[in-house]
Amino acid sequence: MQSSADIRPGEIAVDHEPTHDASVTFIGRIRTPYRERAVCPRQGKPDGPLCQIEVDSIWRPALSGLQPGQTIQVLYWMHLARRDLLVQNPRMDGDLNGTFSLRSPVRPNPIASSIVEIHAIADGVLSVRGLDCVDGTPLLDIKPVHCPKA
Repeated sequence: MQSSADIRPGEIAVDHEPTHDASVTFIGRIRTPYRERAVCPRQGKPDGPLCQIEVDSIWRPALSGLQPGQTIQVLYWMHLARRDLLVQNPRMDGDLNGTFSLRSPVRPNPIASSIVEIHAIADGVLSVRGLDCVDGTPLLDIKPVHCPKA
């Protein structure tokens, strides 16, 4: 649980007991150069550092059909994020916003999503650029991005 010292000016937190009425299965881990949250970018960039998506061996057959050059959506669990803020002051400048209007990892269910291009696939590891999470972040899912034809 976070302490009140972690609250920025103007932020509002809720004191609640989280319910556990759903479950997810982590299917792997994400490897990035970011060893702590403070150095993670606010949002990943296509020219960012090379990162690896390590898929657990049991789930590796599910990678069949993915190819280098393909665009995918990566869903991951921001396991170090607090989960109690209703209103946030992300830049600490007094500009307050509701959690659901932000891409902040601080949310009731800290699910993050990034759209990235696959650079390489080998032995259950996808190499991509553009992730914004701390090293070791749990992987939830990978989905292909299909652009509708105009």
